[in-house]
Amino acid sequence: MKTQSDVKDRFVIIMAGGRGERFWPLSREKMPKQLLALLGKKSFLQEAVERVLPLVPAKNIFIITNAAQVAEVRKQLPKLPKDNVVAEPMGRDTCAAVTLGAALVGARSTTGVMAVLPADHVIPEEKKFQQVLSDAFDVAAQGQAIVTIGIKPTEPATGYGYIHTGAELPTPAGAKKTKTTFFKAERFVEKPDFQRALDYVNSGQYRWNAGMFVWSFVTITEGLQKHQPEMYAACQRWFKAANNPSKLAKVLAKEYPDIKKISIDYALMEHAQNVIVADGVFEWDDFGSWTALARHLKADPEGNCAVADFIHVDAARNIIYDARTKDRRTPIAVVGLRDSILVQTDDAVLLAHKSQAQKVKELVRKLGEDAKLKGLV
Repeated sequence: MKTQSDVKDRFVIIMAGGRGERFWPLSREKMPKQLLALLGKKSFLQEAVERVLPLVPAKNIFIITNAAQVAEVRKQLPKLPKDNVVAEPMGRDTCAAVTLGAALVGARSTTGVMAVLPADHVIPEEKKFQQVLSDAFDVAAQGQAIVTIGIKPTEPATGYGYIHTGAELPTPAGAKKTKTTFFKAERFVEKPDFQRALDYVNSGQYRWNAGMFVWSFVTITEGLQKHQPEMYAACQRWFKAANNPSKLAKVLAKEYPDIKKISIDYALMEHAQNVIVADGVFEWDDFGSWTALARHLKADPEGNCAVADFIHVDAARNIIYDARTKDRRTPIAVVGLRDSILVQTDDAVLLAHKSQAQKVKELVRKLGEDAKLKGLV
């Protein structure tokens, strides 16, 4: 592990502005999934910050969120400077957030190297993750490479994008050999159907795209200049305001409505020729919907996973989650239910088939359109 004196030019941008709609009714606009403690006493965001603190000083960690969540993010992360929690005026997908992160880092250090990480991943093997991230920082600092951490697939998942890896890359002349293996990135692949995903896994040449990137300030701005000139121009303007929080907020409020809504994958990663893949050999889960919860809870003999006072007859493979306040909790009794999700909060109940878990997002949109129910969003 590096000492603090070695890491003054290392930065982490944690993207925490999502609404986590697929985790409704527990996840709400002001208290979305990344701010919830679903698997322990700490929220996903708190865990994400703690994972990188051994590598990067707290003053070099930025959280990009939105106005509705700023107060709660600051409350959950008292070790971080208040001004390191930055609100986007509105969601404009990941390229805008990356561009803003680059401006924040560049204003502190034009020789800085930054990791861009999501706020809601589950990574039980922290030491292995820290080794890969540290090596990725070192490689990104050496030259012009865009580094992405690719996760070795454990199943033919159809919910993730994939990265086709090419040849293993040798250690550059004069550089210290890393413990992590790096590959050339051949191409990024959209979410595949099951058969294609199975072929990818069996080939051994594909990694899951986990949305984790490491690059120097110079490399990311050069990439934006080449492939997204409008974003590059915005980065230049935000860079000038980045050390003045109130000025930056005004500039963002004025410019964000006209910023192109595009993901960093489409905007940059699929076009760039200088992408390399760090082999993410650590346990990892993207907590995308309620079905992911079952992977982290102990099941009963019939496969039911429950965080509740739960009793059943002839029920199997269900996810039951009681998030009501203690004085409102009552036993949840189920008969004959199969492959379903049942979530109770103080003001709402969700019942869904597990195969339809992704459609909870549609349900949230419908709630938002109903004058009587939009308060539940």
